[in-house]
Amino acid sequence: MRDDDLLTVGELAARSGFAASALRYYERLGLIEASRTAGGQRRYVRATLRRLSFIRAARNVGLSLDEVAAALSTLPGGRNPTRADWTRLSRTWRARLDQQIDALTALRDGLDQCIGCGCLSLRRCALSNPGDVAASAGPGAVYLPRGLRVAADGGR
Repeated sequence: MRDDDLLTVGELAARSGFAASALRYYERLGLIEASRTAGGQRRYVRATLRRLSFIRAARNVGLSLDEVAAALSTLPGGRNPTRADWTRLSRTWRARLDQQIDALTALRDGLDQCIGCGCLSLRRCALSNPGDVAASAGPGAVYLPRGLRVAADGGR
């Protein structure tokens, strides 16, 4: 392989839009691979850009990094996803997207009535919270539709 077919972590970050720290993290998780120079510097093949595009698209759908790793692990020999792979894998995400659409529709339709947090700050609330019963359901916007709740760690 020619040296101009390899990208440094900085070049890959600039081309992909991911921070260099994210690239190193993804490498630790096994989502992407790098070779090392004699001096220990990372080098990535250009095809890593396609893999990163897949990761970004999957994350935008709402998949966790564990789910992304599971999807990538179904590819033979760790190769990059093809269009056919994307079609096959994205079919399994359709139900998730439908749930997210339903949850967003419910949120949109309820925005003029309640913000979903149980804060009791509104005079009229369709989801009243006497005695702060919402606290028993955990932190955050507990009345927000389940499909729209993201873990406090960003869904990692």
